[in-house]
Amino acid sequence: MSNAIFRIPTAVNEPIREYAPGSTERASLKKELERQSNQIVRIPAIINGQEYTKGHKVQIVMPHDHQHVLAEATLVDEAGINLAIESALAAKKTWDQMSWKHRVSIFMKVYHLVRGDWRDRLNASTMLGQSKTCHQAEIDAACEVCDFLSYNLAAMAEIYASQTAETPGSWNRMEYRGLDGFVLAISPFNFLALASNLVCAPAMMGNTVLWKPSRAALLSNWYFYQLLMEAGLPPGVINFVPATGEDISRVALLHPDMGGLNFTGSTNTFTSLWKNIGANLENYRQYPRIVGETGGKGYIFVHNTADVPKVVSAMIRGAFEYQGQKCSAASRAYVPASLWPELKEMLLAKTAEIKTGDIRDFTNFMGAVIHQRAFDTIKSYIDYARESEDAEILTGHCDDSEGYFIYPTIIVTKNPQFKTMLEEIFAPVLTIYVYEDEDIDTAVRYCNEDAPYALTGAIFAKPRTVIQDLEEKLSYSAGNFYINDKPTGSTVGQQPFGGSRQSGTNDKTGSVANLYRFTSARAIKENFVPQDDVNYISMKEQ
Repeated sequence: MSNAIFRIPTAVNEPIREYAPGSTERASLKKELERQSNQIVRIPAIINGQEYTKGHKVQIVMPHDHQHVLAEATLVDEAGINLAIESALAAKKTWDQMSWKHRVSIFMKVYHLVRGDWRDRLNASTMLGQSKTCHQAEIDAACEVCDFLSYNLAAMAEIYASQTAETPGSWNRMEYRGLDGFVLAISPFNFLALASNLVCAPAMMGNTVLWKPSRAALLSNWYFYQLLMEAGLPPGVINFVPATGEDISRVALLHPDMGGLNFTGSTNTFTSLWKNIGANLENYRQYPRIVGETGGKGYIFVHNTADVPKVVSAMIRGAFEYQGQKCSAASRAYVPASLWPELKEMLLAKTAEIKTGDIRDFTNFMGAVIHQRAFDTIKSYIDYARESEDAEILTGHCDDSEGYFIYPTIIVTKNPQFKTMLEEIFAPVLTIYVYEDEDIDTAVRYCNEDAPYALTGAIFAKPRTVIQDLEEKLSYSAGNFYINDKPTGSTVGQQPFGGSRQSGTNDKTGSVANLYRFTSARAIKENFVPQDDVNYISMKEQ
């Protein structure tokens, strides 16, 4: 019993560690990288707190050293998925009714474990399994995971404190329950932070979750799930269910008790899932909540007043960090002809300095793309550009002999509707369209209308009148819009993330708006002076 109204600690952003040469934190991370590199982890499913190993066995390898096996995992069979659903529904009965302070306490412990003893384990597994540099792993697996937990807990308290107006003689109150049924969370390979948020945000609000992690991120996701168990998460609240997309769609997505879908991944996959849900509406106990963050075609639009060195820095970091495997990545740019000669020279010079290779070498700026399928797809785009009369490859090549390496690639095109200007590639590939300065309005229209996405975008300009004009004209082109900054690196609590059009439902992860999607509100009125007359004053004769 609680005889107090508790206050959640103030939400803060986790400080980013630098891992400078000679530092204790660098030595500690290097030691953990060596430890994980010299073992093969067994990754089962965890259903109702118990290991489940029936299903197809797969190997997890280092993308930058694809002969090096990191783990052997189980993709569970249909029986396992059904068992996980039963577990989630059974756990829902007690989890949703648990005092919110105890749910908070579990996730506060998760937060402190991430920023403490588990930091190296999460960072190292993200580096090795997803080929992230130490900086990219730190901002993802440590800092952003902490930020999501901290800000979501504060948002949870804000939601619970949101109450209705009072009326004389009664007490009105709002109750925020979990959804009716379980939430299916399907997470991507590129960010552990996104995976953690996809499962923890609904669970905080009283939901139980089936977590289908990406096969390509199983190592870091497995470590994070072990952390959840250490924090005291009750069995069945979040079931860890590695499986094929086909099996999850056939069994869990269409289950009558599927109350919500929390998804991050490709636009095509999300569209298919939504269609399947729509075709199954009459079989659900409730209309499922559908939350999705999907593809992107992040842009940088350059005005002729822009500062060229700052544009170049934004292009390189925005396009090539984590091999361009961010849905927010800068993959297209619009550059005025008057700045192009200077910008081109500086961009190629800076790109030539980029080191690509094994992320255990901390001097590398880039690692490898995630797997062979991604490598082959990316290479096909580069080959297409190489053979086209409408494009020229200024720099870039591919090599999968040891790792799935796509080196920084810059394409310049004469066609604003060129294939690599429109389609998401998810790669370190930047395509540039050079427009005549006097045709800026047409170039802005191309930027706004041609690609089907609306996730991230950036403009570079100096005059306030120009900034105001571009901000207005590009209003619906990006859910996260940047002025004189790269279009990547959104921070929880500072730039809530999400886009519209074919980039998703724009429910802004890490904010109150996102958590509301996983609540089913109930309005309660308690009347202390009920009436005993059925007639109204207006019914009386004059």
